[in-house]
Amino acid sequence: MKVRPLADRVLVKQVEAESKTAGGIIIPTQAQEKTQQATVEAVGPGTEKDPIIVKVGEKILYDKYAGTSIKIDGADYLILKQSDIIAVIE
Repeated sequence: MKVRPLADRVLVKQVEAESKTAGGIIIPTQAQEKTQQATVEAVGPGTEKDPIIVKVGEKILYDKYAGTSIKIDGADYLILKQSDIIAVIE
């Protein structure tokens, strides 16, 4: 299934949270903190007021409670407004 975001929306795939600490302790899935890093998978066309400034493949940081979760072919994704993106990781 293909998803094409509209307007100033961005489709991202969350980066998996670390399941092990630096000391080697395994963290159960239930106790892992939700990551706020993601990779941009698709972008909308933007609007005159809000042109899209992120590109497919870039790693980003986003607001903790932002976006709408969706499942595509068994994988979890988020659809965010571009304004919910805090930074691009270089």
